[in-house]
Amino acid sequence: MRAIRARLLHVESTGTLRWKYLEDGVIIVESGLIKEIVDAGQGQRDGLDLSQCEDRRDMLLIPGLIDTHVHSPQIDVIASYSGQLLDWLDKYTFPAESRYSDPFYAEQSAHDFLDGLIAAGTTTAMVYVTSHEAATDRFFAAAYQRQMRMIGGKVLMDRLAPANLCDDAKGGEEASARLIKDWHGKGRLGYAITPRFAVTSSPEQLASAGRLHKAYPDTWIQTHLSENHEEIRKVSELYPDITDYLSVYDRFGLLTERSVFGHCLHLSEAEISLLATKGGRVAFCPSSNLFLGSGLIDLKVLREAGAMVGIASDVGGGTSLSMFRTLGDAFKVCQLRGYSLSAMEAFAMATLGNAELLGLDSLIGNLAKGKEADLVLLKPKPESIMARRVGLARSIEEELFVYMTMADETLVAETIVNGVTVGRRND
Repeated sequence: MRAIRARLLHVESTGTLRWKYLEDGVIIVESGLIKEIVDAGQGQRDGLDLSQCEDRRDMLLIPGLIDTHVHSPQIDVIASYSGQLLDWLDKYTFPAESRYSDPFYAEQSAHDFLDGLIAAGTTTAMVYVTSHEAATDRFFAAAYQRQMRMIGGKVLMDRLAPANLCDDAKGGEEASARLIKDWHGKGRLGYAITPRFAVTSSPEQLASAGRLHKAYPDTWIQTHLSENHEEIRKVSELYPDITDYLSVYDRFGLLTERSVFGHCLHLSEAEISLLATKGGRVAFCPSSNLFLGSGLIDLKVLREAGAMVGIASDVGGGTSLSMFRTLGDAFKVCQLRGYSLSAMEAFAMATLGNAELLGLDSLIGNLAKGKEADLVLLKPKPESIMARRVGLARSIEEELFVYMTMADETLVAETIVNGVTVGRRND
C-alpha cells in the first residue's frame, strides 16, 4: 500500500463540469489501484496515520495526462522547418520513419519516446508508430515493460509514399492482425487500426482496415481528417465518386464510436453532422495546426453539433510532448475563434475528457476509487518565474491557467504509473 499526502485535484464530471480540489489530501493506492482519497484532517480523525504518508504537500497531485494523437517516430522531427503538411511529410517525416526499418533503432526510439511521455506527465497515449511491423512490436514491448496503458498501431500506407514505407492491402492487414493477436488486451495495451490517411491508402487498403475492425471490434481506429486544404483536394481527386473526405472513411466502415480523427479543421456542415451522428471522435491538435499553418479548429461549433472533442500533442507537427504546452496553444486557437477556453475546462479535456473519448473512463482519467493509479505530481522549479507567478495565484483555477500558459516538462516533479514511480525530476 502507498499513501501520498499532497494537494489533490481531479475532474469528477465533464458533462456539467464538476471538479474536486483538496488543499491537504491523501490518496491511498493499493495493488496499482486508487483505494480512496480523503481530506487529511478527516482521515486523521478516522484513524489514518499521517506520519506514514509520503509528504508531497508542496506539490499538486493530478491524474495522469492523456494524449489522443501522437506519432512516436516523430520525436526525431520536432522543430523541423518546412512548408505546410504535405511538404513537411515528404521532407522530414517519411525519411525519419524510414530509419525504423532497423529493429534496434526502433527499440531504442520507443524507449526514448515513452520516457519523454513520462517526463511530461503523460501516462496514456494513442500512438501512430510506423509502417514497420517489427518497430510496432518493439513499441508495444517497451510500453508493456513500463506497465503503461497505451494504444498504438502499425501505420498502413500502400501508395503515394516512399516505397520503403509502403506495404500492400493484404500484407498490411495480415501484419496488423498479428500485432492485434500479440498485443491487444495484453497488460494495459490496446491496438488501433491505423491507415495514415486517405491519400496514402488505396480503396483496397481502407477496405482491409474496415475488415480488420469488423473482425476485432474492440480495437480502435485512428487516422487523419481534413487537416490541410491541399490534402482535402487530393482526397477528392483520388476518390471522385465519394461526396466528401469523411464519407471516404464511412464507406469503408472506418467511422465508428471507436474512431479517432486527427485535426478535423475544415469539415463541411454535412461532415460535422455525419461525424456527430455516427459518434466519431475528434483529436484537437492545436500546436501542430499552428506550426504547420493548417488552420484553426472551431471547438464551439463541433461541440454544439454533438461531436466529442479531445486534445492531443500531435508530435512531431506538434512542438512538445507536454500536454500543458498543448493546452496553452489550445487556449490561443480558441481565442482566435472567439471562445475563451477556461483552465478547468482545458484540464478536463486532457484527463477525464480524453479518457471518455477513448472509452477508458472506467479505468483512468480521474482519482475516483477503483481507477488505475496513474498519477502526476506537479511543482514549478524553485526560484523560477513560474514558481513566483504561482505564488501569486488566488485560486486553483488561476494556478492551472499559469501552468497551461507557462509550463512544460519541467513542471512535472514525479510520474506514477500503475501505482509505481517511473519518473522523478532532479532539482
